[in-house]
Amino acid sequence: MTNEFQIVFHNIEQSNAVAEAVQKRISKLERYCDQIITGRVVLDSPHNNHYKGKVYSVGLEIHTPNKEVRVNQEQHDNHAHEDLYVAIRDAFNAAERQLKAVDKKHRADKPSKLGEFDELSAPEQ
Repeated sequence: MTNEFQIVFHNIEQSNAVAEAVQKRISKLERYCDQIITGRVVLDSPHNNHYKGKVYSVGLEIHTPNKEVRVNQEQHDNHAHEDLYVAIRDAFNAAERQLKAVDKKHRADKPSKLGEFDELSAPEQ
């Protein structure tokens, strides 16, 4: 499916390297779910606490025909999220888990074509 993702930088300078890292993660998500219609990625640095350092948050909204997946990685006390790339990784990993769960449930709800064929071709006695 064709999809469009919007990447929003909030309180962060826009960078081609960060945008490219996000695009790579989006491409990886598309391998797990080919039903993505649109999405939005918000990269934010909400706190400028001089004692704790700059902690980044990443928000994701992914729209599929079956479900809307939302991830909000606001871990203010997680020092790993002082690195924007780690915050991006963690948010996309959470989205990946949700999309896999949606895809798995969607596949389980579909009747098996093989099972339907077996029922129809079984000889009556």
